[in-house]
Amino acid sequence: MGKATGFMEYQRLQEASEAPQSRKKHYKEFVMHLDDAQAKTQAARCMDCGIPFCNNGCPVNNIIPDWNDLVYNGKLREALDTLHSTNNFPEFTGRICPAPCEAACTLGIIKDAVGIKSIEHYIIDKGWENGWVTPQPAAISTGKKVAVVGSGPAGLAAAQQLARAGHAVTVFEKNDRAGGLLRYGIPDFKLDKNLIDQRVKQMEGEGVVFRTGVLVGKDFPAGITNWAKETVSPETLQKEFDAVIIAGGAETPRDLPVPGRELKGVHFAMEFLPQQNKVNAGDKVKDQISAAGKHVVVIGGGDTGSDCVGTSNRHGAKAVTQFELLPQPPEQENKPLVWPYWPTKLRTSSSHEEGCERDWSVATKRLEGSKGKVEKLIACRVEWKDGRMQEVPDSEFEVKADLVLLAMGFVSPVQSVLDAFGVDRDARGNARATTDGAGCYKTNADKVFAAGDMRRGQSLVVWAIREGRQCAREVDAFLMGDSVLPR
Repeated sequence: MGKATGFMEYQRLQEASEAPQSRKKHYKEFVMHLDDAQAKTQAARCMDCGIPFCNNGCPVNNIIPDWNDLVYNGKLREALDTLHSTNNFPEFTGRICPAPCEAACTLGIIKDAVGIKSIEHYIIDKGWENGWVTPQPAAISTGKKVAVVGSGPAGLAAAQQLARAGHAVTVFEKNDRAGGLLRYGIPDFKLDKNLIDQRVKQMEGEGVVFRTGVLVGKDFPAGITNWAKETVSPETLQKEFDAVIIAGGAETPRDLPVPGRELKGVHFAMEFLPQQNKVNAGDKVKDQISAAGKHVVVIGGGDTGSDCVGTSNRHGAKAVTQFELLPQPPEQENKPLVWPYWPTKLRTSSSHEEGCERDWSVATKRLEGSKGKVEKLIACRVEWKDGRMQEVPDSEFEVKADLVLLAMGFVSPVQSVLDAFGVDRDARGNARATTDGAGCYKTNADKVFAAGDMRRGQSLVVWAIREGRQCAREVDAFLMGDSVLPR
Protein backbone atom coordinates (compact mmCIF):
# COMPACT_ATOMS: atom_id res chain seq x y z
CA MET A 1 0.00 0.00 0.00
CA GLY A 2 0.97 3.64 -0.38
CA LYS A 3 1.72 3.99 3.32
CA ALA A 4 1.69 0.84 5.41
CA THR A 5 1.07 2.70 8.68
CA GLY A 6 -1.42 5.20 7.30
CA PHE A 7 -4.43 3.55 8.92
CA MET A 8 -2.81 4.06 12.34
CA GLU A 9 -1.80 7.67 11.72
CA TYR A 10 -4.81 9.27 10.04
CA GLN A 11 -8.45 9.65 10.95
CA ARG A 12 -11.36 9.43 8.56
CA LEU A 13 -12.33 12.78 7.09
CA GLN A 14 -15.83 13.54 5.88
CA GLU A 15 -16.27 15.60 2.73
CA ALA A 16 -17.01 19.26 3.40
CA SER A 17 -20.55 20.46 2.78
CA GLU A 18 -22.56 23.64 2.87
CA ALA A 19 -24.42 24.37 6.13
CA PRO A 20 -27.99 22.98 6.25
CA GLN A 21 -29.82 26.29 6.61
CA SER A 22 -27.89 27.76 3.69
CA ARG A 23 -28.23 24.87 1.27
CA LYS A 24 -32.00 24.67 1.81
CA LYS A 25 -32.26 27.86 -0.24
CA HIS A 26 -31.18 26.20 -3.50
CA TYR A 27 -31.16 22.91 -5.44
CA LYS A 28 -27.46 22.77 -6.29
CA GLU A 29 -25.07 20.11 -5.03
CA PHE A 30 -23.64 21.09 -1.65
CA VAL A 31 -21.02 18.37 -0.99
CA MET A 32 -17.48 19.22 -2.12
CA HIS A 33 -14.94 16.61 -3.11
CA LEU A 34 -11.69 16.25 -1.19
CA ASP A 35 -8.73 18.41 -2.13
CA ASP A 36 -5.49 16.80 -3.29
CA ALA A 37 -3.86 16.64 0.14
CA GLN A 38 -7.00 15.31 1.80
CA ALA A 39 -7.44 12.64 -0.86
CA LYS A 40 -3.85 11.47 -0.44
CA THR A 41 -4.27 11.23 3.32
CA GLN A 42 -7.56 9.36 3.09
CA ALA A 43 -6.13 6.95 0.51
CA ALA A 44 -3.24 6.28 2.90
CA ARG A 45 -5.75 4.83 5.40
CA CYS A 46 -6.31 1.83 3.10
CA MET A 47 -4.44 -0.92 4.90
CA ASP A 48 -2.64 -3.96 3.53
CA CYS A 49 -5.40 -6.22 4.83
CA GLY A 50 -4.51 -9.22 2.68
CA ILE A 51 -8.07 -9.99 1.59
CA PRO A 52 -9.82 -6.78 0.45
CA PHE A 53 -13.42 -7.54 1.40
CA CYS A 54 -14.36 -4.13 -0.01
CA ASN A 55 -13.98 -5.56 -3.52
CA ASN A 56 -16.76 -8.07 -2.92
CA GLY A 57 -18.79 -5.63 -0.85
CA CYS A 58 -18.96 -3.47 -3.97
CA PRO A 59 -21.48 -4.85 -6.50
CA VAL A 60 -19.31 -3.77 -9.46
CA ASN A 61 -16.20 -5.18 -7.75
CA ASN A 62 -14.26 -1.93 -7.83
CA ILE A 63 -10.53 -2.56 -7.44
CA ILE A 64 -10.44 -0.27 -4.44
CA PRO A 65 -6.99 -0.93 -2.90
CA ASP A 66 -5.35 -0.38 -6.30
CA TRP A 67 -6.83 3.04 -6.91
CA ASN A 68 -6.27 4.07 -3.29
CA ASP A 69 -2.58 3.28 -3.78
CA LEU A 70 -2.51 5.24 -7.06
CA VAL A 71 -4.16 8.27 -5.45
CA TYR A 72 -1.67 8.21 -2.59
CA ASN A 73 1.19 8.20 -5.12
CA GLY A 74 -0.32 11.03 -7.18
CA LYS A 75 -1.09 8.84 -10.22
CA LEU A 76 -4.58 10.18 -10.77
CA ARG A 77 -4.89 9.31 -14.45
CA GLU A 78 -4.04 5.69 -13.69
CA ALA A 79 -6.45 5.75 -10.75
CA LEU A 80 -9.21 6.95 -13.07
CA ASP A 81 -8.47 4.19 -15.58
CA THR A 82 -8.58 1.59 -12.80
CA LEU A 83 -11.88 2.98 -11.51
CA HIS A 84 -13.41 3.03 -14.99
CA SER A 85 -12.32 -0.56 -15.62
CA THR A 86 -15.14 -1.77 -13.36
CA ASN A 87 -17.54 1.20 -13.16
CA ASN A 88 -18.84 3.15 -16.15
CA PHE A 89 -20.26 6.00 -14.06
CA PRO A 90 -18.35 6.63 -10.82
CA GLU A 91 -19.68 10.19 -10.71
CA PHE A 92 -23.09 8.68 -9.95
CA THR A 93 -21.97 6.11 -7.39
CA GLY A 94 -19.50 8.56 -5.82
CA ARG A 95 -22.47 10.74 -4.96
CA ILE A 96 -25.54 8.59 -4.35
CA CYS A 97 -24.32 5.06 -3.59
CA PRO A 98 -24.73 4.11 0.11
CA ALA A 99 -21.26 2.53 -0.10
CA PRO A 100 -21.65 -1.15 0.84
CA CYS A 101 -17.90 -1.33 0.14
CA GLU A 102 -17.26 0.72 3.26
CA ALA A 103 -19.41 -1.61 5.36
CA ALA A 104 -17.08 -4.43 4.20
CA CYS A 105 -13.84 -2.49 4.85
CA THR A 106 -11.49 -4.50 7.08
CA LEU A 107 -10.36 -1.36 8.89
CA GLY A 108 -13.99 -0.75 9.77
CA ILE A 109 -13.90 -3.63 12.26
CA ILE A 110 -11.85 -1.60 14.73
CA LYS A 111 -11.96 1.99 13.41
CA ASP A 112 -13.90 4.17 11.01
CA ALA A 113 -13.83 2.55 7.57
CA VAL A 114 -11.74 3.98 4.76
CA GLY A 115 -13.64 6.81 3.03
CA ILE A 116 -13.88 4.85 -0.22
CA LYS A 117 -16.85 6.77 -1.59
CA SER A 118 -15.19 10.15 -1.03
CA ILE A 119 -12.03 8.99 -2.81
CA GLU A 120 -14.09 7.68 -5.73
CA HIS A 121 -15.86 11.05 -5.88
CA TYR A 122 -12.47 12.80 -5.92
CA ILE A 123 -11.00 10.61 -8.68
CA ILE A 124 -13.84 11.02 -11.16
CA ASP A 125 -14.28 14.74 -10.53
CA LYS A 126 -10.57 15.26 -11.16
CA GLY A 127 -10.96 13.21 -14.33
CA TRP A 128 -13.68 15.52 -15.66
CA GLU A 129 -11.79 18.63 -14.54
CA ASN A 130 -8.69 17.54 -16.42
CA GLY A 131 -10.48 16.45 -19.58
CA TRP A 132 -9.52 12.81 -19.19
CA VAL A 133 -13.04 11.45 -19.73
CA THR A 134 -13.47 11.30 -23.49
CA PRO A 135 -15.36 9.13 -26.01
CA GLN A 136 -13.86 5.69 -26.69
CA PRO A 137 -15.40 4.67 -30.02
CA ALA A 138 -14.92 1.13 -31.24
CA ALA A 139 -12.24 0.61 -33.87
CA ILE A 140 -14.37 -1.86 -35.85
CA SER A 141 -18.11 -2.11 -36.41
CA THR A 142 -19.71 -5.53 -36.03
CA GLY A 143 -22.74 -4.63 -38.13
CA LYS A 144 -25.03 -5.78 -35.31
CA LYS A 145 -27.81 -3.58 -33.90
CA VAL A 146 -28.97 -3.50 -30.28
CA ALA A 147 -31.97 -1.69 -28.79
CA VAL A 148 -31.85 -0.69 -25.14
CA VAL A 149 -35.19 0.19 -23.53
CA GLY A 150 -34.63 2.55 -20.62
CA SER A 151 -31.84 5.07 -20.08
CA GLY A 152 -31.27 4.67 -16.36
CA PRO A 153 -27.93 3.39 -15.02
CA ALA A 154 -28.51 -0.20 -16.20
CA GLY A 155 -29.48 0.85 -19.71
CA LEU A 156 -26.68 3.39 -19.98
CA ALA A 157 -24.05 0.92 -18.76
CA ALA A 158 -25.22 -1.78 -21.18
CA ALA A 159 -25.37 0.69 -24.06
CA GLN A 160 -21.88 2.02 -23.47
CA GLN A 161 -20.31 -1.42 -23.16
CA LEU A 162 -21.99 -2.68 -26.33
CA ALA A 163 -21.07 0.43 -28.31
CA ARG A 164 -17.44 -0.02 -27.31
CA ALA A 165 -17.69 -3.62 -28.54
CA GLY A 166 -18.58 -2.28 -31.98
CA HIS A 167 -22.35 -2.70 -32.02
CA ALA A 168 -24.79 -0.03 -33.21
CA VAL A 169 -26.81 0.84 -30.09
CA THR A 170 -30.04 2.81 -29.86
CA VAL A 171 -31.42 3.77 -26.46
CA PHE A 172 -35.18 4.35 -26.13
CA GLU A 173 -36.42 6.54 -23.27
CA LYS A 174 -40.08 7.38 -22.63
CA ASN A 175 -39.28 10.72 -20.98
CA ASP A 176 -37.95 13.84 -22.66
CA ARG A 177 -34.37 13.49 -21.43
CA ALA A 178 -32.07 10.54 -20.86
CA GLY A 179 -31.18 9.32 -17.39
CA GLY A 180 -34.20 7.41 -16.10
CA LEU A 181 -34.61 7.72 -12.34
CA LEU A 182 -31.22 9.42 -12.17
CA ARG A 183 -32.84 12.29 -14.07
CA TYR A 184 -36.40 12.24 -12.76
CA GLY A 185 -36.27 10.83 -9.28
CA ILE A 186 -33.05 11.85 -7.56
CA PRO A 187 -33.04 15.53 -6.52
CA ASP A 188 -30.56 17.86 -8.16
CA PHE A 189 -28.97 18.70 -4.80
CA LYS A 190 -27.82 15.06 -4.62
CA LEU A 191 -26.93 14.60 -8.31
CA ASP A 192 -26.35 17.51 -10.68
CA LYS A 193 -28.01 16.61 -13.97
CA ASN A 194 -25.10 18.07 -15.94
CA LEU A 195 -23.26 14.90 -14.96
CA ILE A 196 -25.81 12.84 -16.89
CA ASP A 197 -25.56 15.23 -19.86
CA GLN A 198 -21.78 14.81 -19.90
CA ARG A 199 -22.08 11.04 -20.10
CA VAL A 200 -24.75 11.19 -22.77
CA LYS A 201 -22.49 13.43 -24.84
CA GLN A 202 -19.58 11.00 -24.35
CA MET A 203 -21.76 8.05 -25.38
CA GLU A 204 -23.03 9.88 -28.45
CA GLY A 205 -19.36 10.34 -29.36
CA GLU A 206 -19.05 6.57 -29.11
CA GLY A 207 -21.93 6.08 -31.55
CA VAL A 208 -24.88 5.54 -29.19
CA VAL A 209 -28.15 6.99 -30.50
CA PHE A 210 -30.66 8.31 -27.96
CA ARG A 211 -34.35 8.43 -28.84
CA THR A 212 -36.18 10.24 -26.06
CA GLY A 213 -39.92 10.74 -25.76
CA VAL A 214 -40.50 7.23 -27.15
CA LEU A 215 -42.61 4.69 -25.27
CA VAL A 216 -42.03 1.04 -26.08
CA GLY A 217 -45.35 -0.77 -25.83
CA LYS A 218 -48.74 0.67 -24.99
CA ASP A 219 -51.35 0.93 -22.23
CA PHE A 220 -48.87 2.57 -19.88
CA PRO A 221 -50.45 3.05 -16.43
CA ALA A 222 -51.37 6.50 -15.14
CA GLY A 223 -49.46 7.91 -12.19
CA ILE A 224 -46.02 6.87 -13.47
CA THR A 225 -43.80 9.45 -15.12
CA ASN A 226 -44.33 9.27 -18.87
CA TRP A 227 -43.69 12.17 -21.23
CA ALA A 228 -43.59 10.10 -24.41
CA LYS A 229 -44.77 11.68 -27.66
CA GLU A 230 -44.61 8.54 -29.76
CA THR A 231 -44.74 4.77 -29.33
CA VAL A 232 -42.81 1.87 -30.79
CA SER A 233 -44.01 -1.71 -30.60
CA PRO A 234 -41.84 -4.48 -29.19
CA GLU A 235 -42.41 -6.39 -32.42
CA THR A 236 -40.77 -3.54 -34.34
CA LEU A 237 -37.71 -3.63 -32.10
CA GLN A 238 -37.41 -7.39 -32.36
CA LYS A 239 -37.66 -7.14 -36.14
CA GLU A 240 -35.26 -4.22 -36.65
CA PHE A 241 -32.62 -5.09 -34.04
CA ASP A 242 -30.49 -8.17 -33.47
CA ALA A 243 -31.01 -7.98 -29.70
CA VAL A 244 -33.14 -6.01 -27.27
CA ILE A 245 -32.37 -5.17 -23.64
CA ILE A 246 -35.22 -4.04 -21.40
CA ALA A 247 -33.66 -2.03 -18.58
CA GLY A 248 -36.38 0.20 -17.20
CA GLY A 249 -36.72 1.02 -13.52
CA ALA A 250 -38.95 -0.52 -10.87
CA GLU A 251 -41.47 2.29 -11.20
CA THR A 252 -44.65 0.74 -9.80
CA PRO A 253 -45.02 2.36 -6.35
CA ARG A 254 -46.38 0.66 -3.26
CA ASP A 255 -49.74 2.21 -2.46
CA LEU A 256 -51.41 2.94 0.88
CA PRO A 257 -54.85 1.24 0.98
CA VAL A 258 -56.47 3.22 3.78
CA PRO A 259 -59.67 5.30 4.01
CA GLY A 260 -59.07 8.81 2.67
CA ARG A 261 -56.40 7.76 0.16
CA GLU A 262 -58.48 9.46 -2.57
CA LEU A 263 -58.30 12.91 -0.95
CA LYS A 264 -56.49 15.70 -2.76
CA GLY A 265 -53.03 16.36 -1.39
CA VAL A 266 -52.07 12.67 -1.19
CA HIS A 267 -49.42 11.80 -3.78
CA PHE A 268 -46.82 9.21 -4.60
CA ALA A 269 -43.26 10.43 -4.11
CA MET A 270 -42.62 9.87 -7.81
CA GLU A 271 -45.39 12.30 -8.69
CA PHE A 272 -43.77 14.94 -6.49
CA LEU A 273 -40.02 14.56 -7.12
CA PRO A 274 -39.89 14.49 -10.96
CA GLN A 275 -41.85 17.73 -11.15
CA GLN A 276 -39.13 19.57 -9.26
CA ASN A 277 -36.49 18.04 -11.53
CA LYS A 278 -38.43 19.42 -14.51
CA VAL A 279 -38.68 22.88 -12.97
CA ASN A 280 -34.94 22.89 -12.20
CA ALA A 281 -34.31 22.04 -15.86
CA GLY A 282 -36.18 25.20 -16.87
CA ASP A 283 -39.43 23.50 -17.90
CA LYS A 284 -42.88 24.70 -16.97
CA VAL A 285 -44.94 22.30 -14.91
CA LYS A 286 -48.70 22.71 -14.82
CA ASP A 287 -50.23 22.37 -11.35
CA GLN A 288 -46.94 21.55 -9.64
CA ILE A 289 -47.34 19.81 -6.28
CA SER A 290 -46.00 22.29 -3.76
CA ALA A 291 -45.04 21.85 -0.11
CA ALA A 292 -44.74 25.59 0.49
CA GLY A 293 -46.28 26.62 3.80
CA LYS A 294 -47.71 23.15 4.38
CA HIS A 295 -47.52 20.50 7.07
CA VAL A 296 -45.95 17.66 5.10
CA VAL A 297 -46.09 14.03 6.16
CA VAL A 298 -43.76 11.61 4.38
CA ILE A 299 -44.69 7.94 4.78
CA GLY A 300 -41.65 5.73 4.30
CA GLY A 301 -38.21 5.95 5.89
CA GLY A 302 -35.93 5.09 2.95
CA ASP A 303 -33.94 7.14 0.46
CA THR A 304 -37.00 8.21 -1.53
CA GLY A 305 -38.65 9.45 1.65
CA SER A 306 -35.48 11.34 2.51
CA ASP A 307 -35.53 12.97 -0.93
CA CYS A 308 -39.10 14.08 -0.29
CA VAL A 309 -37.98 15.64 3.00
CA GLY A 310 -35.15 17.60 1.35
CA THR A 311 -37.34 18.79 -1.51
CA SER A 312 -40.20 19.78 0.83
CA ASN A 313 -37.82 21.86 2.93
CA ARG A 314 -36.59 23.64 -0.19
CA HIS A 315 -40.18 24.40 -1.14
CA GLY A 316 -40.58 26.12 2.20
CA ALA A 317 -42.70 23.59 4.09
CA LYS A 318 -44.00 24.74 7.46
CA ALA A 319 -43.19 21.37 9.04
CA VAL A 320 -42.02 17.97 7.78
CA THR A 321 -42.73 14.68 9.54
CA GLN A 322 -41.50 11.29 8.36
CA PHE A 323 -43.06 8.02 9.52
CA GLU A 324 -41.54 4.56 9.25
CA LEU A 325 -43.47 1.33 9.85
CA LEU A 326 -40.48 -0.60 11.17
CA PRO A 327 -38.86 -0.07 14.58
CA GLN A 328 -36.09 2.46 15.03
CA PRO A 329 -32.78 0.70 14.29
CA PRO A 330 -29.83 0.86 16.70
CA GLU A 331 -27.48 3.84 16.46
CA GLN A 332 -24.50 1.51 16.18
CA GLU A 333 -24.39 -1.91 14.56
CA ASN A 334 -22.89 -5.00 16.20
CA LYS A 335 -19.83 -5.21 13.94
CA PRO A 336 -18.61 -8.68 15.00
CA LEU A 337 -22.07 -10.00 14.16
CA VAL A 338 -22.71 -8.30 10.80
CA TRP A 339 -19.34 -7.47 9.20
CA PRO A 340 -18.67 -7.56 6.22
CA TYR A 341 -22.36 -7.32 5.33
CA TRP A 342 -24.55 -4.24 5.12
CA PRO A 343 -25.65 -3.42 8.68
CA THR A 344 -29.02 -2.29 9.91
CA LYS A 345 -28.45 0.88 11.89
CA LEU A 346 -29.86 4.38 12.27
CA ARG A 347 -28.89 6.52 9.29
CA THR A 348 -29.39 10.26 9.23
CA SER A 349 -29.34 11.74 5.73
CA SER A 350 -28.36 15.26 4.75
CA SER A 351 -32.07 15.99 4.21
CA HIS A 352 -32.85 14.96 7.79
CA GLU A 353 -30.18 17.39 8.98
CA GLU A 354 -32.06 20.19 7.23
CA GLY A 355 -35.15 19.73 9.38
CA CYS A 356 -37.48 16.79 9.91
CA GLU A 357 -39.40 15.12 12.71
CA ARG A 358 -38.84 11.36 12.42
CA ASP A 359 -40.88 8.63 14.06
CA TRP A 360 -40.75 4.83 13.90
CA SER A 361 -43.15 1.93 14.46
CA VAL A 362 -46.00 4.05 13.13
CA ALA A 363 -48.82 2.79 10.91
CA THR A 364 -51.31 4.99 9.07
CA LYS A 365 -54.91 4.06 9.81
CA ARG A 366 -56.77 6.68 7.76
CA LEU A 367 -56.62 10.13 6.22
CA GLU A 368 -59.24 12.76 6.95
CA GLY A 369 -60.14 16.12 5.49
CA SER A 370 -62.91 18.36 4.24
CA LYS A 371 -64.07 19.51 0.81
CA GLY A 372 -62.11 16.63 -0.72
CA LYS A 373 -58.75 17.86 0.64
CA VAL A 374 -56.57 16.07 3.19
CA GLU A 375 -56.17 17.84 6.52
CA LYS A 376 -54.92 15.26 8.97
CA LEU A 377 -53.48 11.78 9.25
CA ILE A 378 -54.67 9.30 11.87
CA ALA A 379 -51.93 6.88 12.93
CA CYS A 380 -51.14 4.38 15.64
CA ARG A 381 -48.15 2.79 17.29
CA VAL A 382 -47.27 -0.76 16.32
CA GLU A 383 -45.01 -3.43 17.70
CA TRP A 384 -43.46 -6.40 16.00
CA LYS A 385 -43.66 -9.88 17.49
CA ASP A 386 -42.37 -12.98 15.68
CA GLY A 387 -42.23 -11.00 12.46
CA ARG A 388 -45.84 -9.87 12.72
CA MET A 389 -47.09 -6.36 13.23
CA GLN A 390 -49.60 -5.63 15.99
CA GLU A 391 -51.28 -2.37 16.90
CA VAL A 392 -50.42 -1.07 20.36
CA PRO A 393 -53.72 -0.65 22.28
CA ASP A 394 -54.87 2.94 22.87
CA SER A 395 -51.99 4.34 20.82
CA GLU A 396 -53.97 6.14 18.13
CA PHE A 397 -52.93 9.75 17.45
CA GLU A 398 -53.32 12.36 14.73
CA VAL A 399 -51.04 14.84 12.98
CA LYS A 400 -51.84 17.81 10.82
CA ALA A 401 -51.23 17.01 7.16
CA ASP A 402 -51.76 19.34 4.21
CA LEU A 403 -49.58 17.20 1.94
CA VAL A 404 -49.00 13.45 2.29
CA LEU A 405 -46.22 11.87 0.24
CA LEU A 406 -46.15 8.10 -0.17
CA ALA A 407 -42.56 6.84 -0.31
CA MET A 408 -42.94 3.21 0.72
CA GLY A 409 -40.82 1.69 -2.02
CA PHE A 410 -41.57 0.14 -5.38
CA VAL A 411 -43.14 -3.25 -5.93
CA SER A 412 -42.04 -4.08 -9.48
CA PRO A 413 -41.30 -2.82 -12.98
CA VAL A 414 -44.24 -1.54 -15.01
CA GLN A 415 -46.13 -4.72 -15.85
CA SER A 416 -47.49 -3.47 -19.17
CA VAL A 417 -43.92 -3.30 -20.54
CA LEU A 418 -43.32 -6.95 -19.67
CA ASP A 419 -46.74 -7.85 -21.06
CA ALA A 420 -45.92 -6.10 -24.32
CA PHE A 421 -42.80 -8.21 -24.79
CA GLY A 422 -44.44 -11.40 -23.53
CA VAL A 423 -41.75 -11.82 -20.90
CA ASP A 424 -42.19 -14.38 -18.11
CA ARG A 425 -42.11 -13.01 -14.58
CA ASP A 426 -40.95 -14.21 -11.20
CA ALA A 427 -43.07 -14.21 -8.05
CA ARG A 428 -42.35 -10.50 -7.46
CA GLY A 429 -43.39 -9.39 -10.93
CA ASN A 430 -39.86 -8.91 -12.29
CA ALA A 431 -38.63 -10.19 -15.64
CA ARG A 432 -37.51 -13.78 -15.21
CA ALA A 433 -33.86 -14.17 -16.24
CA THR A 434 -30.97 -15.91 -14.53
CA THR A 435 -27.54 -14.41 -13.87
CA ASP A 436 -25.69 -17.74 -13.86
CA GLY A 437 -24.85 -20.34 -16.45
CA ALA A 438 -25.80 -20.35 -20.12
CA GLY A 439 -28.25 -17.73 -21.29
CA CYS A 440 -27.58 -15.21 -18.52
CA TYR A 441 -29.94 -12.23 -18.55
CA LYS A 442 -31.89 -13.79 -21.43
CA THR A 443 -35.67 -13.82 -21.09
CA ASN A 444 -38.05 -16.30 -22.69
CA ALA A 445 -38.88 -13.74 -25.42
CA ASP A 446 -36.98 -13.95 -28.68
CA LYS A 447 -33.78 -11.85 -28.65
CA VAL A 448 -34.89 -10.08 -25.46
CA PHE A 449 -32.65 -9.63 -22.41
CA ALA A 450 -33.42 -7.92 -19.08
CA ALA A 451 -31.17 -6.10 -16.61
CA GLY A 452 -31.29 -3.81 -13.60
CA ASP A 453 -34.51 -3.12 -11.72
CA MET A 454 -36.44 -4.71 -14.58
CA ARG A 455 -34.89 -8.05 -13.63
CA ARG A 456 -34.04 -7.79 -9.93
CA GLY A 457 -36.60 -5.26 -8.67
CA GLN A 458 -35.97 -2.06 -6.74
CA SER A 459 -32.27 -1.78 -5.99
CA LEU A 460 -29.23 0.48 -5.91
CA VAL A 461 -27.65 2.44 -8.76
CA VAL A 462 -24.46 0.42 -8.34
CA TRP A 463 -26.40 -2.85 -8.79
CA ALA A 464 -27.99 -1.44 -11.94
CA ILE A 465 -24.55 -0.61 -13.36
CA ARG A 466 -23.33 -4.10 -12.53
CA GLU A 467 -26.29 -5.74 -14.24
CA GLY A 468 -26.02 -3.46 -17.28
CA ARG A 469 -22.35 -4.40 -17.72
CA GLN A 470 -22.93 -8.11 -17.23
CA CYS A 471 -25.95 -8.10 -19.53
CA ALA A 472 -23.90 -6.34 -22.21
CA ARG A 473 -21.35 -9.14 -22.13
CA GLU A 474 -24.07 -11.76 -22.54
CA VAL A 475 -25.64 -9.86 -25.44
CA ASP A 476 -22.23 -9.51 -27.10
CA ALA A 477 -21.65 -13.25 -26.75
CA PHE A 478 -25.16 -13.94 -28.07
CA LEU A 479 -24.44 -11.86 -31.17
CA MET A 480 -20.81 -12.82 -31.78
CA GLY A 481 -20.44 -16.29 -30.24
CA ASP A 482 -17.99 -14.99 -27.63
CA SER A 483 -17.18 -11.74 -25.85
CA VAL A 484 -14.11 -9.85 -24.71
CA LEU A 485 -16.18 -7.51 -22.54
CA PRO A 486 -15.51 -7.77 -18.79
CA ARG A 487 -18.21 -9.29 -16.65
